Amino acid sequence: MLTIFCRITSSLRGKLLLMFICLTCLPLISVGLISYQKSYNTLLQNSKSATLLLSDQVIRDMDNLFMETRKLLELEKNPSVLQFLFSQNDTYRNAKDILKTMGSYRQTYQNDNVLNVTMINTYGRGISERKGVFQVNLTSISGPPFQSLLKQTDTVLNLPSSGASALRPLDGSRYKDHYISIVSTIKQRVTHEVIGYMIIDLDDRTVQQFCDQVTIGKSGFLYIVDEAGRPIFKPAALADNGLFPQAEVLAPLIQGTEKHSIDTTAGKPRFVFANRSPVTGWSIVGSVPLQEIVYDANSIRKLIIVSVVLSIIFAITLHYFLTKRLTLPLHILKKKMQLAASGFLEAKVTPTGKDEISDLGKSFNSMIDKIRTLLDQSIREQRELKKADLRALQAQIHPHFLYNTLDSILWLAEAGRKEQVIQVVLALSRFFRIGLSKGKDWITVDKELEHLENYLIIQQIRYRDILDYEIDVDDNIRHLPILKMILQPLVENALYHGLKNKRGKGQIRVSGHITANREIRLVVEDNGKGMPESKLEELRGELRQLQIPEKTENEVSGGFGLHNVHQRICLYYGEAYGVLLESRPTQGTKVTVTVPIRLEGDC
Repeated sequence: MLTIFCRITSSLRGKLLLMFICLTCLPLISVGLISYQKSYNTLLQNSKSATLLLSDQVIRDMDNLFMETRKLLELEKNPSVLQFLFSQNDTYRNAKDILKTMGSYRQTYQNDNVLNVTMINTYGRGISERKGVFQVNLTSISGPPFQSLLKQTDTVLNLPSSGASALRPLDGSRYKDHYISIVSTIKQRVTHEVIGYMIIDLDDRTVQQFCDQVTIGKSGFLYIVDEAGRPIFKPAALADNGLFPQAEVLAPLIQGTEKHSIDTTAGKPRFVFANRSPVTGWSIVGSVPLQEIVYDANSIRKLIIVSVVLSIIFAITLHYFLTKRLTLPLHILKKKMQLAASGFLEAKVTPTGKDEISDLGKSFNSMIDKIRTLLDQSIREQRELKKADLRALQAQIHPHFLYNTLDSILWLAEAGRKEQVIQVVLALSRFFRIGLSKGKDWITVDKELEHLENYLIIQQIRYRDILDYEIDVDDNIRHLPILKMILQPLVENALYHGLKNKRGKGQIRVSGHITANREIRLVVEDNGKGMPESKLEELRGELRQLQIPEKTENEVSGGFGLHNVHQRICLYYGEAYGVLLESRPTQGTKVTVTVPIRLEGDC
């Protein structure tokens, strides 16, 4: 029996069979339980969130209502109103102008829910839309609401008619007791002294409708409480039957320490939440049976159980057909991979179908093609690298430079300038010795600078009237290794293309330092004739594409030295590094070379 079991499990198909038997049922059952729990929690959270969003919407609608109504408070800034409240001897025309202004504001904001607008000064003299000009006793404006406003003059009070501190119309007008008074102070413009009050009476049925028209679930409801937790508005069709949350449950919700809670004081648990209005200071309180919120979660439990059972049956039935389809293509792919591993890169898979196994075969074919491409690319890069090295050497030992230098030596000798002849010969000797550097590709920055200075000594003697130079390189990079013959072609380019055709004496400056990214940065800049924007963009494009222009027979090495240096840097250091070119007509050219720091052992 053990032998048969080992034989079965030694093949991929047998292992898949064992995997299906051992792992199908348990994961599906686990997934079913986890799915039920997750769906229950998700639906519960979504239901709670939807309920809270509903209260947020109600709060926004109510706040928008009060904010639109408060726009009428702009009347307190009207000069006619201020004059009326400040003066005691106004005329009928003044009052008529104020009432006309009130009407204009009402027509502008089109708020049909406002019942009346009243303004009264601290001496009891006032004016309203309903009553006109009137006079009241000072005791009418010395109550708690007005005393509170005198302490906090920038506060706006919202007083419902059902509240203990509600106002009655001061002008003696009569309308139904369904109103909310919005009370604010009126201050003198210069001294900001309180000279009166403005009262806007708003029909409270516009707020009551938020409680009557909004329902939560089947039996949930919303109602509004003040800062102390006292109900202000509640659904008209709902009697106080014990469904309202108790004070100990409601207090933390109103204070903002909790967003929602579960109330079990009335028997069945109810989901209770509150949301405070930043405009009125009132809170929207909602209450809904918890069972109504989780109703959808219970309905999916049966669906999950049925789904798990059907999935188990389907998985076992599918096993036979699936394993047969999987193992055969994998077996073919295995053989092809073994051939590729042995070095036969012509091994290819013929994909059949459009499944993952077919994609795997296509990926294998793509990988083989990529390997062959990379090998070819590596060969081409090596060839280009050798070619670039040869052209760099040719640029350094170009016959024109050697002939011109020998001519200069001959001219100096004939002129009897022995010391300069010695100086040029020594510089030329060191120039070629460092340039060749026994066939090495890497030299120190210090050697590269010495090689450059020998070149500049020779050229300065030749072009003494037009050439001056400066080398300012930090000492902390002079010992670091760098690819040889980087700076000399750039300086030669600056001399022949920047300074040679420039009137007056030119300056070439070479500087270098270590950047914050631990890279070597060398800069060659001249004050030559520069180049136009079109030529600059053309050179930059050639540098980005690693193109080296063909060198003409009579052209000096500086004509393509810039491209040569850039390509060699890209080949040795990677395409992230290279030459950065900047130039402006008549102002000169700046060439920046950036390469990473390498230690001796890395070269």
